[in-house]
Amino acid sequence: MEKKYRLTVNNSIKQKIDPSLSQELSLTQNKENRFHLLHGNKTYHAELLKRDFHKKEYDILLNGNTYIVKIETPLDLVIEKMGFSHGSSKKINFITAPMPGIIIDMKVKVGDEVKEGETLFILEAMKMENAITAPKSGTVKVIEAVKGDTVEKGKLIIELN
Repeated sequence: MEKKYRLTVNNSIKQKIDPSLSQELSLTQNKENRFHLLHGNKTYHAELLKRDFHKKEYDILLNGNTYIVKIETPLDLVIEKMGFSHGSSKKINFITAPMPGIIIDMKVKVGDEVKEGETLFILEAMKMENAITAPKSGTVKVIEAVKGDTVEKGKLIIELN
């Protein structure tokens, strides 16, 4: 399997990126969502405006211009090459912690109707807040964590109908 990622910028520019490119970059976090990036002799100021972990999509303000960046992994590219549309059938009912962290806010309760993309809870990991969103519309059936809980990667947090 080819170990390159594909970035799609503003739904039009597609570029394959080799992970070794990260060795050529110098990235420093200035504030919570603000970064200083050095590549070659060029300096960039970046701010992460919005992130959608499930869709792997990020809104980034870079030197005064806003870009919508979608990241596709090598597995995503293989699935596409095979002719399958990943994500076309939304049967995800179990929302798990994508990484270890602390639940700092639970936005829903059992019985709530949620829409696809709606924030379910906020997970703090590595000093960053991550809004975990609903992968599909549905009803909250079970909640297995509360505000303040420390969770491990893969722990069931919410079950949807």
